[in-house]
Amino acid sequence: MKNEFTLAFNEVLEDKGLPKEIILEALQSAMVSAYQRSVNASKEQKIEAVIDTETGKVKIFAQKEVVDSVENDITETTLEEARKVNPEAQLGDLVMVESTPKDFGRVAAQTARQVIQQRIRDAERKAQVAYFEKQLGEVVSGVVQAVGAAGLTIGLEMKTEASMPRKEMINGERFHIHDRVRALVAEVKDNQRGPQIILSRTHRDFLRRLLENEVPEIFHGIVEIRSIAREPGDRAKVAVSATQQGIDPVGACVGIRGVRIQAIVKELHDEKIDVIEWSPDPAIFIAKAISPARVSGVYLTDQKTEGGKTATVVVPEDQLSLAIGRVGQNARLAAKLTGWRIDIKSLTEAATDALYKLQHDPTLSVLAEAEKANAVKVEESLAKKAEGKPLTPEEFDFMAKFVDRVERKAIAKTEEQKKQEEELLEEIKKSIPASAFTTNILDSSLPEHVAYILQEAGFFTVGDLAVQFKIDPDQILRLPGIGNRVMETITNLMTALDEQLVAEQAAAIAPVAEVPETVSTVEVEKPIVEEVTTTVDETITELVEPVESEVSEVPEPEAEPEKEPSLEELFTLRPEVLDTSAILDEDEDETGRVKKKGKKNKHIVVTYDPDRDMTVVRKKHKRGGDDWGWDE
Repeated sequence: MKNEFTLAFNEVLEDKGLPKEIILEALQSAMVSAYQRSVNASKEQKIEAVIDTETGKVKIFAQKEVVDSVENDITETTLEEARKVNPEAQLGDLVMVESTPKDFGRVAAQTARQVIQQRIRDAERKAQVAYFEKQLGEVVSGVVQAVGAAGLTIGLEMKTEASMPRKEMINGERFHIHDRVRALVAEVKDNQRGPQIILSRTHRDFLRRLLENEVPEIFHGIVEIRSIAREPGDRAKVAVSATQQGIDPVGACVGIRGVRIQAIVKELHDEKIDVIEWSPDPAIFIAKAISPARVSGVYLTDQKTEGGKTATVVVPEDQLSLAIGRVGQNARLAAKLTGWRIDIKSLTEAATDALYKLQHDPTLSVLAEAEKANAVKVEESLAKKAEGKPLTPEEFDFMAKFVDRVERKAIAKTEEQKKQEEELLEEIKKSIPASAFTTNILDSSLPEHVAYILQEAGFFTVGDLAVQFKIDPDQILRLPGIGNRVMETITNLMTALDEQLVAEQAAAIAPVAEVPETVSTVEVEKPIVEEVTTTVDETITELVEPVESEVSEVPEPEAEPEKEPSLEELFTLRPEVLDTSAILDEDEDETGRVKKKGKKNKHIVVTYDPDRDMTVVRKKHKRGGDDWGWDE
């Protein structure tokens, strides 16, 4: 039967939910503190406590000096006692000796209680912080424990309490004690009182996680959330795209009869959610972001203003209020979703601006001459509209086409401007490592929430972010959710890319070991004397048809020749005096080439030239790079 210590020890483990090693370490530390207090030992002295979890017995070992006569038994011990622990101990040595005081169990229980409780609380707090740091950015569920003017107190797992301030709650929500609440873990801090966990229901990532939970296609990566713009409790816009062909991303998110999106709307206190399909073309994406309003045209400008990139959206007269939305909400959300500054104009207002541009913009002089008759018709339609008279659909259509031609010409760049921009972009890309353009922004060293913000702004790779950082870093700082601290992190990433580029360039220009090559040109006589070491009979076996015959390999001699031919003998060789017995044992292919089996190519060929009446030695060698040539 287990003793009381073992039962109490196991009870603490089960109650606190902590590892056995942490509790045991806390107990040992408490025993050491109890010993130091009971005997008034110095904290500099090395002391260890050993606890037997089966019996509950505690032993204290203290480091003491070996002396002849003990004057202070707290720091000194006799040679006899020291040799019981270490038989080789000598005077003056430091030895760990058992120093458990009498009746230490009762004294330890009284003095170590507070230390044990404090250590367990610290270990419990660290475990809670470590657990919820992993849950940062995820949705958790808890029970409301208290409701106050400042917000809610919510009980979570591991006996942890979290707070949800009023600003992190959706307008109009009312919670009561014991209500179950789902929220996003927005922030985790550690302090002496315990982990401080801040929950949020207004964060846009809360909507992202809800979509991941409700839509299996998003959870498995078949549908990807590109960007989210949200005004909590009122309206939200979500841009999605499919990663596979044949998948309808909007339909997957809405579900059959809207069952999937309605579950999220109910969770968000009837917040309206517009799901639109993302497009790589900014004009198409902006037109869809303005929905449910119809759009006549979207015109993008490259002018950098304080609000960033600007898009002019032209809508029909009856769609203007719908495009702007109540107190500008629809236009505001569309701008957040796309990352563009959106200027919404009615068709008549856009036509007035187009006429003004034709009259005052010198770069449109050619177009103004060509559109002179059309401009007169548009002016008549505008005058008719100003008088309060209705316009026919044909007149509105004619006006829309006129505005489209003028706006497209106004924003069109000259070939020279395009060339300059392309050259500038190429120069910037050269100063960025090539690997950065293949690294997804989500796989970078940036925090996850920052990576999502940048991805929603159109920076899909680290290289895209680096290009914009070199062109104008203020455009990144203007993004919602990007502050000075985040910019410091991005700056550190850009510095790391610059260092990586320098390292790659240094590796590219590092000296490469030179490979010796025999590229020297030799005269006719020298190769014969230095390279050809075979006998006359072995040498002539490589003779082939002159001019049209193919080059064959010189067989390697099987044994040392008995006698080398002289230059005169070699140059006076004739085919009619050659001894052909040497080639009887060799193989001959269909083309007439004579080749020995298993011989290595020496790149030397001996042929007979009847025109010059001489034997020619041809040697193959490298001339430079991978090109091979022949020297005679």
